[in-house]
Amino acid sequence: MPRKIAAGNWKMNGMQSTLGELRTLEDKHGDADIAILICPPFTLISACEDTPFDIGGQDCHTAEAGAHTGDISAEMLADVGASYVLVGHSERRTDHGETDALIAAKSQAAYDAGLIAVICIGETLDERDGGTTLDVIDAQLDTSVPANADAQNTVIAYEPVWAIGTGKVPTTDQIAQVHAHMRKRLQDRFDDGAEFSLLYGGSVKGSNAADIFAVPHVNGALVGGASLTAADFSPIIAALERA
Repeated sequence: MPRKIAAGNWKMNGMQSTLGELRTLEDKHGDADIAILICPPFTLISACEDTPFDIGGQDCHTAEAGAHTGDISAEMLADVGASYVLVGHSERRTDHGETDALIAAKSQAAYDAGLIAVICIGETLDERDGGTTLDVIDAQLDTSVPANADAQNTVIAYEPVWAIGTGKVPTTDQIAQVHAHMRKRLQDRFDDGAEFSLLYGGSVKGSNAADIFAVPHVNGALVGGASLTAADFSPIIAALERA
């Protein structure tokens, strides 16, 4: 069965003082039977090592090392205690012009470093309104996910771009359609396609988490702003534990 994962992407937020939120979260969910993944900025990864949670980077370079000022390699992430890395988040695709081919290369770099790649995909509002959502999902799955991906080294996160940080959430029927389509696509391509963890991301909060986790093939969430405080993230984790 796919593993349940509650993942928090802190984005460019968090200072040493923020780590107190993890201590509060640990008090409530330190023995959770689901995976809790925290993706803080690189500056805080080492400081998160002594928590019971999985820790991930927010991006990585395709190269192991070299003249790439300001970039972080997958090996560097692993060296400071990360076990996961996000790749292909829509903010990277949009703000940095990242292509599916580049995301596949970053995913491969993650595999080579022993990291689990959380590959993010999703459509824009224009694509949704134009009726091409599933075509976009197919293209991103086919090109962003390497041929040697499997359920052990890869997690897929569906994040409709128009729902990230906007408060807008697709209907459960819309989420169900995409997640069922992703599952079938993965099963058609990979022998263990039924076992990939599929996360939903985009304005997930405590008040809607239970409904989202009740959708077939939703195995967890990739949460942005609501993961920054224990008060906001804890209800989401609890909803996934109950699902």
